[in-house]
Amino acid sequence: MNSSDIPFLSATELSRLIMTKDVSPVEATKAYLGRIEAVDSKLNSYITICRDDALAAARQAEQEISHGRYMGPLHGIPVAVKDQFWTRGIRTTNGSNIQKDFIPDEDATVVAKLKSAGAILLGKLNMSEYASGDAFHHPYGRPHNPWDLSRNPGTSSSGSGAATAAFLCSTSLGEDTGGSIRGPASFCGLVGIRPSFGRVSRYGVFGASWSMDTVGPISRTTADCAMTLGAIAGYDPKDPYTWDTPVPDYVAALTGDISGLKVGVITERVHTDAVEPEVRDAVVKGISMLVEIGATVEEVSIPLILHSSVISSAIIASDVASLNRDGIGQYLDQFDHNNQVRLLMGAVLPASALQKATKLRELLRQQILQALERFDVLVMPTSPIPAPLIPIHPGIASKQEVTDGYAGRRSFTAPFNLANTPALSVNCGFTTGNLPIGLQIAGKPFDEATLFRVAHAYEQATDWYTRRPPL
Repeated sequence: MNSSDIPFLSATELSRLIMTKDVSPVEATKAYLGRIEAVDSKLNSYITICRDDALAAARQAEQEISHGRYMGPLHGIPVAVKDQFWTRGIRTTNGSNIQKDFIPDEDATVVAKLKSAGAILLGKLNMSEYASGDAFHHPYGRPHNPWDLSRNPGTSSSGSGAATAAFLCSTSLGEDTGGSIRGPASFCGLVGIRPSFGRVSRYGVFGASWSMDTVGPISRTTADCAMTLGAIAGYDPKDPYTWDTPVPDYVAALTGDISGLKVGVITERVHTDAVEPEVRDAVVKGISMLVEIGATVEEVSIPLILHSSVISSAIIASDVASLNRDGIGQYLDQFDHNNQVRLLMGAVLPASALQKATKLRELLRQQILQALERFDVLVMPTSPIPAPLIPIHPGIASKQEVTDGYAGRRSFTAPFNLANTPALSVNCGFTTGNLPIGLQIAGKPFDEATLFRVAHAYEQATDWYTRRPPL
């Protein structure tokens, strides 16, 4: 195989070739490093590239495999992680100048798990400062969407989306508080899953919201995503919020058969003028495809879902302000302009408003869980719009601008981080301008396997995942 073709393999394809020794981990790592060097100046998807460390790890993996010590499907696979995750001996900036000199002395649990599975860390991926939504300024360069360089690849796991879509890593990790895995997956034509709260350890991960932060993979195919989640999921005594519950074989769940599965279509989020027509058409066609391949589909109403963005934003703002209390008091001016606004808003949020949001969160969660008693999965668009243009003046300028945003794309991802249920985005088509569109699939707590099963069956019935961005 020509080495320049290696980055265009799926992680599962590359895994098989490494296992059979048709491709070596060193070949794969060099191929990815070469593509990063050739392409990433257009995207700014990486903050730090770990060239020497990656090659050393690849040589070790090659030696292990050649001596019969194959550790599993991620052994020798080049991966990258959001710069929110601690990496021993490698700077971890959290997307901010404030942390530009921070070098952890240990790995985040998810990074340690990737390494123990034999994965090769290519580098640390770009992100919005402190994982807090759209940023006014990106100190390490503004990330660009490989499908259209004038557009946003998603926030805050922007580098994870851009690098994976542009074939600059085989699979990646992001973090989702209010949609920061699902948004980049949707905008970049990928598969990204926000696992159940407590499924994956957050130890060694800079926090944004203690009650909603979740680590998960962003990958090019459902099988790649399932393989990656399987490597990082599980109980961690260092994270008291993880659940001590078995992790299923997610790849084994990819049977291609969804006969008889019950799919609930969320009325308020499909049949609404809030969704752009091309997005709605693609999602409706995607739902029709689920029927063609064996699922039964019925509409379901979740009334409080319309207010999910306001509820989510109030809680996240309070959580962020609490986590960064010292920063607000000592170095507020060093934060990005938009984060200064968010931090101050969270710091002065009345207790009564937070209490109301918390109560509404529980009511919405009950509505979602009740719907999931009737259905195996719920579906809706991941975003009501395709990737938007990168704004010329990205600062938060007015109260009205913030208010208008509550009805936008965050209100499509927020329901499931409020409910703490798993939710996945899979590519379900493209606009006439060749921008990806995401179908969001949500399920019962700790039932990620069913989400993968549905997404994989849909994916295999279409060819959307085979398209490449025009880089």
